Amino acid sequence: MKGFSLYLVLVVHVLFHCIFSVHGGEEILSVCLDGKHHKESPGPEAELFDTCSPWKTRSCCTNETAFLTHQDGVNGAYNFNYNHCGIMSDKCRRHFNEDSCFYECSPNMGPWIVDVESSYRNQKFEDVPLCRSECVDWWADCKDELTCKNNWSVGWNWTSGVNECPSGAECKKFSEYFTGAVDLCENIYPRDFKVPSNDSAPCMVMWFEGENPNDEVSRYYAKEKGLCCGSNKLNYVSYIFIIILATFSKFLTEIY
Repeated sequence: MKGFSLYLVLVVHVLFHCIFSVHGGEEILSVCLDGKHHKESPGPEAELFDTCSPWKTRSCCTNETAFLTHQDGVNGAYNFNYNHCGIMSDKCRRHFNEDSCFYECSPNMGPWIVDVESSYRNQKFEDVPLCRSECVDWWADCKDELTCKNNWSVGWNWTSGVNECPSGAECKKFSEYFTGAVDLCENIYPRDFKVPSNDSAPCMVMWFEGENPNDEVSRYYAKEKGLCCGSNKLNYVSYIFIIILATFSKFLTEIY
């Protein structure tokens, strides 16, 4: 009888961990990065400036941050100069503003957050699935603009306080630094985005009107990763106890 009681305890324990793995952790669907300008948690804003406006009902940025993302050089959020090879057109700049708003304001990055060691942030997102259509539009509006680098995350000359082209770097069209839309999205800020090879795969957008479509995309991938929301993936603790359960089941079978 003692062995049978232990068997029941193990069954309950495994079921508990399975249920926790399946139903726990929905907070991951609405979180903010730990960064220089990010809020501690998402919340509504009375208004958000220009291209950041889609996130005003549940945002990780304030209106002040939203305004800063649209400024250039020392007036901007990170002293970044988009006009490092001449004045960037408004149509191209809009895509970079949308990208900045996505980074600062989106509450949907939970499944892709990783820790980093940086002077201005403790977390970033990595390999977020960005819709190909976003990249196609970004490329169409920026391919004829000028830049001097294909990796905007590192390698700039910051001696003046804003980014300038490194010594020897030549200002050329985007189309000479990138091979196309996907290359632009995946490599201008390496590892930020990953364009799904399957066009039907759920993917993120950087601009929308009305309800946030990225909510469901975040939920889909959180489930795929076994992080929340009815995932059918058991966590490693459950697997360990299943093995133990199987061992004791065999033992109890031999006894009884």
